[in-house]
Amino acid sequence: MKELIKEIQPKSPASKFVRKYIVNKYFITILFFLVWMVFFDNTSFLVVNELNGEINRYEEQLAYYKDEYRKNDDFYKKLMNNKSEKEKFARENYFMKKPNEEIFILVVDSSKIKPVTK
Repeated sequence: MKELIKEIQPKSPASKFVRKYIVNKYFITILFFLVWMVFFDNTSFLVVNELNGEINRYEEQLAYYKDEYRKNDDFYKKLMNNKSEKEKFARENYFMKKPNEEIFILVVDSSKIKPVTK
């Protein structure tokens, strides 16, 4: 009877591979562990990758703000050390004037300006 069943269900190389490796309890355990670590764990690959992206964005912002700070610090030092620069800044930004002086503010309507085409 056993021989008859063996003849009906011949063992192919693929079925041997499946029976030997895929059904193996160690393979199933390792596969489950890898799937768990990649998709479901708090420190999964996907979460770590997303956090690395956030770190990169924050490092770029930090570099930008450091550069802006350096520019503003240089401008402040130049402004505080030079009286003519301080006067120029006050006149341009706060429309301050000297006694017996008139200031004219010209406002341009940007909707009526035609763009230059080449």
